[in-house]
Amino acid sequence: MLRYLYAADLQRFPRLAQSMFTDRAEQFARRLGWEVAVDAAGEERDQYDALNPLYVIWERPDGLHGGSMRFLPTTGRTMVNEHFSHLNDGHPITSPFIWECTRFCLSPDADRRAAPALALGAGELMSHLNLQHYVGVFDTRMERIYRLMGLVPEVLGRSGEGRDAIGVGLWSMDETAFAPTLARVGVDRATSVGWLRYALSLGGTTPALAQAV
Repeated sequence: MLRYLYAADLQRFPRLAQSMFTDRAEQFARRLGWEVAVDAAGEERDQYDALNPLYVIWERPDGLHGGSMRFLPTTGRTMVNEHFSHLNDGHPITSPFIWECTRFCLSPDADRRAAPALALGAGELMSHLNLQHYVGVFDTRMERIYRLMGLVPEVLGRSGEGRDAIGVGLWSMDETAFAPTLARVGVDRATSVGWLRYALSLGGTTPALAQAV
């Protein structure tokens, strides 16, 4: 199932949270070779995890992490504005209708539904919060995954060449994208919306989600 959890609520799901951060270490530090910080517990975290971001997490039947993404509103601190503004000619991307999406991660044990489930979660979140776009930085290795998910970004800028090239892009999702994505996940829209409503029913620290109801 999909879970929508702010960082402050991860303590309710310790096994899920731990497996997400260890899977991030496996993907970003070991497989992709990014210069990221991995702690003594084998978990990858950065300064933006301390800003109470919203995580969309595909939870496997065993309660462990299958895939996840991290979201922050661009009206606050974001990675794209603080570290990658050069990709957009130095212009900050700031709007109440644009959130940043980072740390797209799939577990080594993820099933084929994980990636489309994350796309579905992003779409539900966009619809619920009345967002127009997500912004994110990506490398060339991720572009193939995005195409397979049917989520091709509007590229705002690029830097570098070959495997070292990175870009910044905007993603949008309209209602017509839900049907094929739901089919790939194997659920109907009522179930998908129900996962988000369940997150709202938990209460806790989900201010943006609750305010959008």
